[in-house]
Amino acid sequence: MIDLQKLYDEKQAFGFFANQLTYPEKISFHPSVLEESIDSSHPAYADVKKYWDLMHEKSLDEIQEMYTYTLDFQKDSTLFMTYVKYEDAKERGQMLAKLKVLYEMFGMNMPDSELSDLLPLMCEFIYAAEWIGDPRAQQSFSMLLAVLEDGTYYLMKALEKYNSPYFHLIKGMRETFKSCIRQEAPTHE
Repeated sequence: MIDLQKLYDEKQAFGFFANQLTYPEKISFHPSVLEESIDSSHPAYADVKKYWDLMHEKSLDEIQEMYTYTLDFQKDSTLFMTYVKYEDAKERGQMLAKLKVLYEMFGMNMPDSELSDLLPLMCEFIYAAEWIGDPRAQQSFSMLLAVLEDGTYYLMKALEKYNSPYFHLIKGMRETFKSCIRQEAPTHE
């Protein structure tokens, strides 16, 4: 079960993930971007720091080329979280519609040109949405995180194969998801 308060406390980290997963610009790699988002006690810090250090070994042109090649042109490392599982099946269309309704329920208007399973958009939604106290939040965010968990698993495996620095970013994101899962106490008979 998702700990909605813990997820809420991670908004800054999801803002960082959204920023890093959009097309790279010079400002994306300013030192303050990491410093203001994730500190050394964060569960994703080691992975994110590895990503950050690897990215700082490259020029902006190299980063942009790598981003486009890896995340735009490779079918298995797409940023569309339902694509690998469903491709263009009817189930994908249904999931895209559910995600769009979820965003609108919590006040985010979807751009017509975007698909609702785009990873940076999903992270931006978590960063921007207000859900504390909303009775619909538990079920809605459980579905959202299930899509994210599933999609980022396939993405992470593909990025590992490509030896991409983005592998470490996605691994850190997955550590952040894990930290938001409430551990249920075992029941004793």
